[in-house]
Amino acid sequence: MHRTGGLVVDCGTRRVLADGRQLELTCLEFELIAHLAAHPDRVYTRQHLMELVWQQRPLGDMRTVDAHIARLRRKLGPGHRALIRTVRQVGYAFDPSPVTEA
Repeated sequence: MHRTGGLVVDCGTRRVLADGRQLELTCLEFELIAHLAAHPDRVYTRQHLMELVWQQRPLGDMRTVDAHIARLRRKLGPGHRALIRTVRQVGYAFDPSPVTEA
């Protein structure tokens, strides 16, 4: 189980709670947030995420990773979407202490 602020990622029950509200995630969205939350601050390339989460060799462009990240951020909502940090031209990282906008 990974807890960050009001976000709880429970791998045992495969649930994600944002401020007590259970999120309806697809299997891949859950695997993506669970993997990122298990390795905070580690930057993963899109290719590496395809191999680890999708369990397939990346072919062509990596827009599918970007699309899943965008949907996941929408589901996390404004209070938690900043937990997934974009590292320009590299990939993504889970940032347990994001800078919040005032």
